[in-house]
Amino acid sequence: MTDRPVDPDVDLHVPAQRAEPLLPVLAVIAPGGALGALARHAVQTALPTGPAGFPWATFLVNVSGCLLIGVLMVLITEVRPAHRLVRPFLGVGVLGGYTTFSTYAVDVRRAVEAGAPLTGLAYLVATMAAAVAAVAAGMWLTRRAAGLVPGNGAR
Repeated sequence: MTDRPVDPDVDLHVPAQRAEPLLPVLAVIAPGGALGALARHAVQTALPTGPAGFPWATFLVNVSGCLLIGVLMVLITEVRPAHRLVRPFLGVGVLGGYTTFSTYAVDVRRAVEAGAPLTGLAYLVATMAAAVAAVAAGMWLTRRAAGLVPGNGAR
């Protein structure tokens, strides 16, 4: 085995795949992350929220990012195999930089500290429920659009 991070697309039983170069992966994650972070910043600038208000920008970013990760994963695993750097660039980089679950945690704390614990609680629960539902919806919609039968991957 290895003590380095493992890409789930790599089959460690295949010797040639064990030595996957790490530098190209990191080289696509970084610009992808920058693009995603810029997109998130644009949304958060367009939809500012006070400390006691519902953080709609972060909610929208996280839910839409989850929807897109559901779409991406079906496209590259069930519809058409993608180049090995597509998932690190789009999934880890762009969508990882776009979504912000650390800001989500800060927003919950900020709402509670600002005297709006019910807003914080509603945001806490709504984000998790909507994020999970968005991944499932993205996967379902993409499978339907691609003509795949849900569950078995057959056309």
